[in-house]
Amino acid sequence: MRAKLFVVEDNDDQWMLIQQAMKQALAEVVVERVATCEQALENIKDWQYQDWDAPKLILLDLYLPASEQGWKVLQMIKQLPSPLSRIPVVMFSSSVDKNDIIKAYELGVASYLIKPTTHAEWTVYFNRLRSFWWETVALPDMRFTL
Repeated sequence: MRAKLFVVEDNDDQWMLIQQAMKQALAEVVVERVATCEQALENIKDWQYQDWDAPKLILLDLYLPASEQGWKVLQMIKQLPSPLSRIPVVMFSSSVDKNDIIKAYELGVASYLIKPTTHAEWTVYFNRLRSFWWETVALPDMRFTL
């Protein structure tokens, strides 16, 4: 089964750039995108009953369109039973506000990334993401419980 990446991104223009870059950098990865906090929460709840469908990594936009929704999704993920709560969450945002960055780490993100703005920058971004999350780190099997 191919690894799955779950993307929570509300902006269709950003999603178009993300999709194009992912096709180049993560062609073998199954990508599932939702655009709203509500859709994300629905999927997250489903993973509790279908953990085989859980992603290897979550990319979470902070502003969906307001930060309250991004924080809500993050907190819901971290409240899931183990091993689902251990799925790495990479929060990505256009916000460079240090308070957003600090809060993201306090709430348990694996990393906080500033969104690129061009297709070329997105491609570099996803090549680096691939190198780190798919080729460098060892992640637990989500079906394995300690």
